[in-house]
Amino acid sequence: MTTPPSATPPPSGPSSATPSTPRTRSAARPPAARRSGPRPAPWVRTRLRAAPLGTLLAAALAFVAVLLAAALPRAQDRGADQALRSFLNDAGPTRTSLQATAPAPASGQSAQALDHTLKSLLARTGNTFHVEADKVVHGTRTNKRQPLMNPELSRPHRLPPEMSLLYVQQAQEHVQLVEGRWPTGTPRPAGGAPAYAPPLQVALSRQAAETIGARVGSVLASAPLVDGTPSVEVVGLFSAKDETEDFWVGMDCLPRACKKTVGDSYLWEADALIGAGDLDRVDLWGHDAQDFWRLPVDVDRLRADRLDATKEEIASFVVGPTAAVLAFDTRRERLRTTSWLPELFEEAHGRRQAAAPLALIGPAGVGGVAFVVLCLAGALAADRRDAELRLLLARGGSRSAIVGRLLREGAVTVLPAAAAATALAVLLLPTPRIAPALLCAATVAVLALLAFPVRAAVLLTPARPAGRWRRPVAELLVLAATAAAVLEVRRRGVAPAGSDPDPLLVVSPLLLALCGALLLARVQPVVTGWFARVAGRRSGLVGFLGLARAARGSGARGAGSRGPSVLPMVALLLAITTGGFGAAVLHSVEANRLGVARLSVGGDAAISAFGKAELPDGLAKAAGELPGVRTSVPLWIDHDSALVGTVQRSSQVNLIVVEPAEYAELSRVLGCGAFDPALLSEGGGASADAPVPALFSSGVARLGGSGTFTVQPGGGGEVRVRGAAVIDCTPAVPAADAATVVLPAGRATSLIGGSDRPNRWFGLGPVDGDRLRALVRSALPPEATPPAPAASASTSASPAATAASPAPGTGPADEVYPVRTSADAVAELGADPLQRSAERLFWASVAGAAGFALLAVLLTLMRTVPERAALLARLRTMGLRRRQGVALILAETLPQTLAAALGGALVAGAAVALLGPAMDLSTLVGASVPTGVRLTAGPVLTQALGLAALVAAAVLVEAATSGRRQITTELRAGDQR
Repeated sequence: MTTPPSATPPPSGPSSATPSTPRTRSAARPPAARRSGPRPAPWVRTRLRAAPLGTLLAAALAFVAVLLAAALPRAQDRGADQALRSFLNDAGPTRTSLQATAPAPASGQSAQALDHTLKSLLARTGNTFHVEADKVVHGTRTNKRQPLMNPELSRPHRLPPEMSLLYVQQAQEHVQLVEGRWPTGTPRPAGGAPAYAPPLQVALSRQAAETIGARVGSVLASAPLVDGTPSVEVVGLFSAKDETEDFWVGMDCLPRACKKTVGDSYLWEADALIGAGDLDRVDLWGHDAQDFWRLPVDVDRLRADRLDATKEEIASFVVGPTAAVLAFDTRRERLRTTSWLPELFEEAHGRRQAAAPLALIGPAGVGGVAFVVLCLAGALAADRRDAELRLLLARGGSRSAIVGRLLREGAVTVLPAAAAATALAVLLLPTPRIAPALLCAATVAVLALLAFPVRAAVLLTPARPAGRWRRPVAELLVLAATAAAVLEVRRRGVAPAGSDPDPLLVVSPLLLALCGALLLARVQPVVTGWFARVAGRRSGLVGFLGLARAARGSGARGAGSRGPSVLPMVALLLAITTGGFGAAVLHSVEANRLGVARLSVGGDAAISAFGKAELPDGLAKAAGELPGVRTSVPLWIDHDSALVGTVQRSSQVNLIVVEPAEYAELSRVLGCGAFDPALLSEGGGASADAPVPALFSSGVARLGGSGTFTVQPGGGGEVRVRGAAVIDCTPAVPAADAATVVLPAGRATSLIGGSDRPNRWFGLGPVDGDRLRALVRSALPPEATPPAPAASASTSASPAATAASPAPGTGPADEVYPVRTSADAVAELGADPLQRSAERLFWASVAGAAGFALLAVLLTLMRTVPERAALLARLRTMGLRRRQGVALILAETLPQTLAAALGGALVAGAAVALLGPAMDLSTLVGASVPTGVRLTAGPVLTQALGLAALVAAAVLVEAATSGRRQITTELRAGDQR
């Protein structure tokens, strides 16, 4: 037996000296003899070179695990930041700005004073939020608009136009002077001249001047005041370079005149710009002026992780220490700052909390599966090197020294891979915050580093008396934790209102999966053994041998004293449960989103006519014949009908005339007020003056009354109706509090003039929106083409023109008869970046969990390759064919996979049933929906069967590719184990 490298030669001592060699204290110590022979190779390098493939696989596993661990928090940060910024951008510049105001000083007002206050305001920003300096707007405005008394000005309904004056420091950058000159200062008159003379110089927009009838040189006088009548002189006209700029927010009457409604009449309002030289006289116009500063916050630089600190700092601007300091620095005691941002931040935080469960369940699942795989890899590596480690222990090595060498060996493999993975995650997903990624990466790297040494230390520890109570106690603890988590979820929800999701509540699906895996680990060997006994009574060896090995555990030492490894089953169940539960959540989100979209549209497609207009002849019939349309429902609806005979005597209702059978089908599919169409059947013997059967909405039922009623359509006439049934909802008017009466087409059509011409059309089925819009365009008569917009804003719009104006959000093709589809509505509901980020992160986590679960199965297969190859080699000598060998491998491996797939599907279904009712999906849907997740078999089975098929395919490929080479090696060299 050779001396191991760790052994040291025995030390030389006095006993080794010969008697003839005298020893004196003064004798010089002889030089140390050089050690003969080559120096022993370093341990780590030797071990890594001995198994290069295993070294590369360990490094690859650590690299992938650390990469995912470092990437997940950065992906979450990026998604949260993107969702926050998109939400704030949608809120508009008015709500995302700091609005500071203060009364204009009685004396000493100047542009320099305004700029000084602006510098003080900007000096207090830049910590947690920044202000877009190039978009700041500040100046002075008069608080009250004064009527202009010039008789030559435009006076619709004999009401004079009104004007207010503004000084805006940045105005000349956003306007273009088209006539005259820019206003300059008119000095305050000296001596006894009145303060309001001469007139203030102003610049007016060309559109506003044309609207009110002013021009360059016009002197506009205001209403008489007690101490004099101020006036303004129009010295220039300008036009806005781009009226869509954020600069014009809050100054709508500056680029063009505004229409102000006064009862049934209206008047014009126009604002004018003054020069900096007239700032000390602007308060003459109405005797009241106010300085303002609008500071737009740069929402693209806000971070979701610092939202609380940002909210506190902005709240300090509004009312707090910053507000007090600013009032002192600027010498403006009445300086006030307002902002909608704290409320928006609170709403954004609530939205993030509502979407957090789905965004966290996926990463929790992949983290649990990765943990199992790392533990499994360490256990398999320790089992493979068990004989080597025990030999080192028998040759005098201590457990601590052996574990230390294993740690150094793993550090050379794991740490470089972990560092490279962390750097790659940081480069691929740039975010300001790096600490969570480093923490997660370090945690996973330490786990990958310690898995093998810890398992080796356990194997080298002297065996203790077996305790039968350990495993049941551990399983009971897991069961108790799972029960507590489920009860808390049912009581508080996954994300309790006003707080972040509880980690115990988020991992509750994983705890359910762990309980299922522990139960399955006890049941599966028993069931597989029973199947093995049944197969043993039949002819053939493959089924019996494969099932028997599956029941006792492949690679198990001893006489079947231990069963199959639990870790691969736990990994499969975690992956299937996480994927199935999340898929059920997303399926419920899609179903709710489609339901909300259908209710908002009235079906899968809808065509509407504005006001009391009617659809073109033949359009409803042609739309019903389009490909994909299963149900076509043309109807006539009047929103100005009155119901006479209720407790309130007369109430306004929505009157609908429609074919009962088609409308009943639409109501049934949409789940909105389903009814039996026979209720609206009049029968052949009904007299001409008999009341028409009608469906009443719950809003009508709350109006009270009994017997028959009289409906008076808005176009004239009346119809006597009797209530046949009460419905809680109707597709044409789905509002819960709407008062609606539904009449069957037939006699109601003959009694109500114009109801035979539908003004709405609803369709069910996969209708192509583009084709439907093309059909609408082809049905438009030439005179229905919308006219070009008027060149002058001074032309008053007639009521008919107002009724024919395009609806908000409709395209050019839908200006006359808007077309809406449920597909477009679903896309609008799902356009929120918060939803897309949560869904992408979840599916990425599901893919990662499936990959790690597959790796767990493959690691188990690789561990049993030598034993399985030896078995197949021996059976090959006894006549086993190659195809039977592959079947034997599948029979040995697939029972655990199929059991895990079935158990995972059942556990996922149980998780949906137990945890689903506590999940609020409104944020993910994009609209308010009832709380709860629907339990459907499709998404859960898709995840379970998909992963089972993936594992079976991987096993088949492994058996077909590596089996032949391993068997050939065994046949040539014999059993080398």
